[in-house]
Amino acid sequence: MAAQSRFRQGAPGGAGAVGVVPGATAAPSCSPAAAPAAPRHSVGREAAVSSCPRDEADGDIPTSLYQTCVLGLVLATLTYPSMAAFDDKPDSLFFSDGQRRIDFVLVYEDESKKMTHKRSDRKKQKRKRQVYESNLINNGLQLEATRSVLDEKLVFVKVHAPWEVLCRYAEVMHIKLPLQPDDLKTRDSAFSWFSSLFRVDENIIKPEQEFFTAPFEREHLSNFYIQDKDTFFNPATRSRIVHFILSRVEYATKNNVKKFGINKLLDSGIYKAAFPLHDSSFSHLSTDPDCPSERYLLYKEWAHPKNIFKLQPLDFIRKYYGEKIGIYFAWLGFYTNMLIVAAVVGVGCFLYGCLTKDNCTWSQEVCDPSIGGKIIMCPQCDKVCTYWNLTITCESSKKLCIFDSFGTLVFAVFMGIWVTLFLEFWKRRQAELEYEWDTVEYLEQEEQIRPEYEAQCTHVVMNEITQQEEHVPYTACGKCIRMTFCTSAVFFWIVLIIASVIGVIVYRLSVFLVFSATLPQHVNGTLAIRKYLTPQTATSVTASIISFLVIMILNIVYEKVAIMITDFELPRTQTDYENSLTTKMFLFQFVNYYSSCFYIAFFKGKFVGYPGKPVYWLGKYRNEECDPGGCLLELTTQLAIIVGGKAIWNNIQEVLLPWVKNLIRRYCAAARSEKIVPRWEHDYHLQPIGKLGLFYEYLEMVIQFGFVTLFVASFPLAPLLALINNMLEIRLDAWKMTTQFRRMVPQKAQDIGAWQPIMQGIAILAVVTNAMIIAFTSDMIPRLVYYWSFSVPPYGNHITYTMKGYINNTLSVFNVSDFKNESKPFPPWLGNQTTCRYRDFRYPPGHQHQYEHNIYYWHVLAAKLAFIIVMEHVIYFVKFIISYAIPDVSQKTKSKVKREKYLTQKLLHENDVKVVKKTMGKIADKIFKGVDGPFRPKNE
Repeated sequence: MAAQSRFRQGAPGGAGAVGVVPGATAAPSCSPAAAPAAPRHSVGREAAVSSCPRDEADGDIPTSLYQTCVLGLVLATLTYPSMAAFDDKPDSLFFSDGQRRIDFVLVYEDESKKMTHKRSDRKKQKRKRQVYESNLINNGLQLEATRSVLDEKLVFVKVHAPWEVLCRYAEVMHIKLPLQPDDLKTRDSAFSWFSSLFRVDENIIKPEQEFFTAPFEREHLSNFYIQDKDTFFNPATRSRIVHFILSRVEYATKNNVKKFGINKLLDSGIYKAAFPLHDSSFSHLSTDPDCPSERYLLYKEWAHPKNIFKLQPLDFIRKYYGEKIGIYFAWLGFYTNMLIVAAVVGVGCFLYGCLTKDNCTWSQEVCDPSIGGKIIMCPQCDKVCTYWNLTITCESSKKLCIFDSFGTLVFAVFMGIWVTLFLEFWKRRQAELEYEWDTVEYLEQEEQIRPEYEAQCTHVVMNEITQQEEHVPYTACGKCIRMTFCTSAVFFWIVLIIASVIGVIVYRLSVFLVFSATLPQHVNGTLAIRKYLTPQTATSVTASIISFLVIMILNIVYEKVAIMITDFELPRTQTDYENSLTTKMFLFQFVNYYSSCFYIAFFKGKFVGYPGKPVYWLGKYRNEECDPGGCLLELTTQLAIIVGGKAIWNNIQEVLLPWVKNLIRRYCAAARSEKIVPRWEHDYHLQPIGKLGLFYEYLEMVIQFGFVTLFVASFPLAPLLALINNMLEIRLDAWKMTTQFRRMVPQKAQDIGAWQPIMQGIAILAVVTNAMIIAFTSDMIPRLVYYWSFSVPPYGNHITYTMKGYINNTLSVFNVSDFKNESKPFPPWLGNQTTCRYRDFRYPPGHQHQYEHNIYYWHVLAAKLAFIIVMEHVIYFVKFIISYAIPDVSQKTKSKVKREKYLTQKLLHENDVKVVKKTMGKIADKIFKGVDGPFRPKNE
């Protein structure tokens, strides 16, 4: 859905009176590179500390006494937040005075009421918290504390940022704010009438005015579009500024190293939570007339299941949650809309396979008693396996006709083009959002250094560009060591994943022997269970389930490993951190999720030898063979189990668990339900969003994107399943975020980060994998070679091109007397037959080149390689043309960017020139007037 506005004004908050709480001081000036300002009391504190006695006539003062003296003087000079009682207004978003808006809430447990820690530990925690809160006040923030209504041990510290603090830090953070309303005329799209049917009712969520914006500067305050100071900074911007301050205020100094930041205080348990407030309940409108109840509107018009077919109110989401969440839902919605086209084509190919399966000649030959019923196949394992009749694969061959048809080839080519269209059109859409949401130059101007990085900056280096000294956490050698260690750790854990995959393969090889020995062994295949539950099918299904369970378990392990490695790597900014973690996690997940599919598609049944000379794994386990119809159906089964199981597991983990946890909390508090509970306490009992935020949401969708594109040739219904899942995923994520989780700290995001190049890499790889699936996994190429070359002379006996005789032509002959003793089957039932058949292209026994590959094999191999080369080059050429033809930025967006730059130059810079000219003109007039006045130049 197209964005409706460039800048959204905040809800009326009534932050009018900018009074200072007792003890607060004016905040010092700050620059982007400046450290958190020192408390104003520091000078007085040093003088007081110097008065503590160190040496007396009768002896030295004990160290503990000196420390007690220092601690007492330091604590005496701290500034504490004022305490206020709850005013019984459950939906209030303001301090007790009803004027100052709550921009953030800190929660801690009163140390005097804790019984789980030592007394000395409680005192240390209290001292750090008091120093931190005092420094917050000295940095200009205003604090007010209120005890919990339900639990007297909890204390809620409400934080408010006055106008002066907001202006100063908006300039430090280069936040873009409105200059003037957007005056460019926009033309409605030709399809706007159609999309309006699915949009949110504008009478409920009203479109807001668009603005041209520029980075805020206090010197040019009069040039910005300020109608009301209370609404100039919207709640999301206010919370982001306060969180920026909270992340950089000091709370202790140890070994001359400053410790600062709310994250470390949360990790150490000094604070139990820190979050911005939801503005209302999601189930009803706020009772506060000054509250716009945006959370309620989001739940009603976005998160509710009834809106599953509606477009998302992206601008409203961005206004409430910030750009980072907004761009995620914009991307997810765009991806889901593009899946509609892929799903329609995929369903069409599936229906084509269903309609043509009855005309599938090779399947008919398998099921024909006079053809398939007379073909006895060789055992597929050593000793315990017996001979079997080809007709037992009749049902699987019919199913295979649905997926292994000409429609599969068409769909694979289409998906190679579709993924390019998706990525190119997303770039255009992303460019529009970057401009409309003021993130075009975000990375260059706004992003700040991570507090964890700043805390480790102990080395001094010379900046080559500025020729000035700057602090870094490690030297060039140290950085090289860190990168080497991190890379080695990543490869080590990838090897462990591959080892787990090999373990599953060994399970497949060993359990196949068990199923072959226990399942019905009638060679005529008369039992019904034998038609559907073959050893191959049983092995495939159980191995897929085990593989899925292993994947889910390994995900938990590798998540912690990836975080540990990235923390040790110590990236400079949050974007660098997330991109580094994204790359590591995707590498782990790629191997974890896709390795079993790659095994089935490209390795199973490819290196098995022949019955007289089979190939063994680890010298013990005989390699698996595919059914006579190939491994394509097994690959489809594997994909269906993993994709379906993954969707169910993720929904349980992401939605059901938070709901159950919140339900338990509400049940435990039912006895106290008659009490009126404030908004901040309601929000505290919701689930925290987690440090990585949307990382797992992106990861889930990109893994799905891989399944939809990499193996789509084997499963044309994958886009349809992904479409259904994503339509639910959007509403479930919205419901979860709106009702079950605390409000996230609004964050800026220019794009979807490292996920973009990852998807581009998947798109390139998808062309290769789908071409190889058609060539090596399916039987399409062998059938085409037979139809055009081997069904007619000189290789065939038919007069016209036909598929008749294909099965007999593709099954080689083996003499049972050539079995080795270690592989000869125990039940030697064959009647009068002395030969069996196996799937390969080899010369028969008695031929001068017996059991060597025949001419059919080399024709098929050449055709497969030629097909891969032609398909790849055609699709890559079309992808290149599409990428070149579709510009990344639309002309409309380019015009808006140029207009905004022009206005910024005109309003902010040319006005300065005019002021200088005006001032210089006055000075010049005074000089010229002085010529005729009392001040005459001295005669020479």
